[in-house]
Amino acid sequence: MTRDTIDLGEFTFESGESIPELEVAYETYGEFTGDNAVLICHALTGSAHVARRPDAGDETAGQARAWWGDVVGPGKAIDTTEYYVVCANVPGSCYGTTGPASTNPETGEPYGTDFPPVTVGDWTRAQRRLLDELGVGRLHAVIGGSVGGMNVLDWLRRYPDDVGRAAAVATAGRLDAQCLAIDTVARRAITSDPDWNGGHYYEAAETEANGGSSGESDGDGGTGPEDGLARARQLGHIMYLSKASMAQKFGRRSAGRETVREEPPDPAAAFFPYREVESYLDYQAEKFVDRFDANSYLYLTRAMDDFDLSTGYESDTAALAAFEGELLLLSFTADWHFTVDQAEALAESAREAALDVAHHVIESDHGHDAFLVEPETVGPPLSALLADGLSGRPITDTAESNSSAPSETFAPVHTSLFSQ
Repeated sequence: MTRDTIDLGEFTFESGESIPELEVAYETYGEFTGDNAVLICHALTGSAHVARRPDAGDETAGQARAWWGDVVGPGKAIDTTEYYVVCANVPGSCYGTTGPASTNPETGEPYGTDFPPVTVGDWTRAQRRLLDELGVGRLHAVIGGSVGGMNVLDWLRRYPDDVGRAAAVATAGRLDAQCLAIDTVARRAITSDPDWNGGHYYEAAETEANGGSSGESDGDGGTGPEDGLARARQLGHIMYLSKASMAQKFGRRSAGRETVREEPPDPAAAFFPYREVESYLDYQAEKFVDRFDANSYLYLTRAMDDFDLSTGYESDTAALAAFEGELLLLSFTADWHFTVDQAEALAESAREAALDVAHHVIESDHGHDAFLVEPETVGPPLSALLADGLSGRPITDTAESNSSAPSETFAPVHTSLFSQ
């Protein structure tokens, strides 16, 4: 088990801009035998800390718990006693890899919004260079969820010969207009915060943290755009949940008497109940602003919004055509961020390219968060893919059910651990 940061030297982004040093934070688990490497691609605000560690109480800088600790680890679906697992924090993030909050060695100041624009392709290229440094050539598998699944798809079009098996979980070839719109509002919540200061708020935030006052922030707080970042994260949480999960978790219930908002947002609000769903969103926002950088949120959401699998190709089919391994797509019935229909369209493109592909649909009320909170449904197909490929028993494919249905009707296979 390794937790480290590596300097990859000068790095030129797809935008054409470059930085003199790209440091990448990464973690590895298990022993490399030459053909057992599995790359895990994290989601939007994740880190390299994918599995639980026995040291430091399972804590890592800014993120207190392993984000996929119930799926990756000894004896888990992605078994670190069998596979050499690598997870790297992506460029533009704030969990150890160089991003807007990092110090520009040429100026001695944080990059802020002078940091180059970042794409999913930049993430993939940085991961390839990291693996080269680790002595890993061809991957047994690459696995990722959400925008991490887009990262997986980029691996298949960019380095098709370097991957044997792939799993793209709760993802699609591109975002739809509704999700693009929500991300737009989230970013504008940050950039309209008076403490954003054009993205150059770090000196003011550091001074405030040290108990001083720099006097350089255009805003009132001097601690960075915390309110804007909080609103952005709240929008994200709404997108990650489903109507069913929100109804079950919160309904219209009022928060308990011991739960009191610091101050109502407007005088009339004091007359009305403070609901559990409000309390949840406020709590999640408060936690998030303590651990994540607002500029990184801007950069990473733009990378996700920009991704389109067909860019540079005539179609998704053409983009995937060079991949000769096996591709597993996992989707969840209540996920409206990346829908079952979007995953099925991706599966159809893969079938047209004559890929070995299976689209495994999981019945779930959890929404987009299902891939993180349902290890009992996500784990079995991933474990089967690693061990046996798409022939693994827990894996089903929508094509099997569609073969007897009218061509215009999509009849997903609803399967989970409980049906095995």
